[in-house]
Amino acid sequence: MKRTGGICLLVLVIWVIAGESCMKFRISDETATEKFKKAGVTLGMHTIQVNKRRLHYAKTGNDSFPTIVFVHGSPGAWNAFEDYMRDPVLLKKYRMISVDRPGFGYSDFRDAMNLPDQSMIIQALFTKEDNGRPVYLVGHSLGGPLIVQMAVDNPGYFDALVILAGSIDPQLEQPEKWRPLLMNNPLKFLVPGAMRPSNDELWYLKKDLKLLADKISSVSARVYVIHGDKDMLVPYANMAFAVKTFSHARVLDTLTLPGANHFIPWSHYKAVRGVLLKL
Repeated sequence: MKRTGGICLLVLVIWVIAGESCMKFRISDETATEKFKKAGVTLGMHTIQVNKRRLHYAKTGNDSFPTIVFVHGSPGAWNAFEDYMRDPVLLKKYRMISVDRPGFGYSDFRDAMNLPDQSMIIQALFTKEDNGRPVYLVGHSLGGPLIVQMAVDNPGYFDALVILAGSIDPQLEQPEKWRPLLMNNPLKFLVPGAMRPSNDELWYLKKDLKLLADKISSVSARVYVIHGDKDMLVPYANMAFAVKTFSHARVLDTLTLPGANHFIPWSHYKAVRGVLLKL
C-alpha cells in the first residue's frame, strides 16, 4: 500500500509539473520577436497598466494603417493569430494587434475575469494605440462574445466585428456543474496552466451571455460571422442567433464553412483572410 501511495503521489507531482510547463499556451517575447524577425517582420511587444491589471499585446504593421485587433479563445494567447500578423498580404493593408486576454499569456496569467471586466481592461489599448483610423475586431470562440461586449461598451468606435466560431447564444451554453469544484478550493491546483483561468471564465460565460444578449441589437458596426457546420465545441446554431440579434448592424454577412470544426482560424486560413481583406 505504501508503494502504491508513493506511485500515486509521484504521478500527481509529475502531472502538476508537466501541466505547468506544457499548458500555458504562450510564447516568450524574446522567442516571438526572433521568430518574426526571421520572417522579415518587426514585432512590437507591449504591456500597459490598467488600474491594477496588466494587459500584454503584440503589434505588427504600419502605425498609419487601419487596425485589426485579434482576440483569442479559451485557453489561448496572442500568438494564436501569429500567422495572420506576419501575413505579407494583410501587412500591406493593416496594422495588426493581438492581445493576451486578462488571465492568459502575460496578462496576469491565471487571474480570470468575466466579459464586462475583460472589455474594460482591453479598452485601455484603444486609447494608447488610437491613430484616427478604423478599428476592426476579430474574435475566435470565447473571443467572439468578448468583441461583441467591447462593441456594446464602446458604441460607434469599431467599424467591423469578425466573429469566428463565437459562442454568443446563452441558450446554447451549457455550463458543466463540475467546474466550480475546481475553482475555490485546493483542487484548483490540479488544473494545469492556462486550463485554470479557462475553467473559471467558462463557468462565468452563460451568465455573461444572458446579460449581453439584450444589448446586441445596439451594435451598429458591420458584422461578419464565420462558423463551421461541424463545430462540436461551439454549436453552429450560434449563426442563427447572430442573424436574429444583430438587428441594427450596418452590414451583417455570414459565411458557413461546410464540414469545418471549431478551429477555423487555422484550418480555413484563406477563407478567414479573405473576409479580413474586404474589411
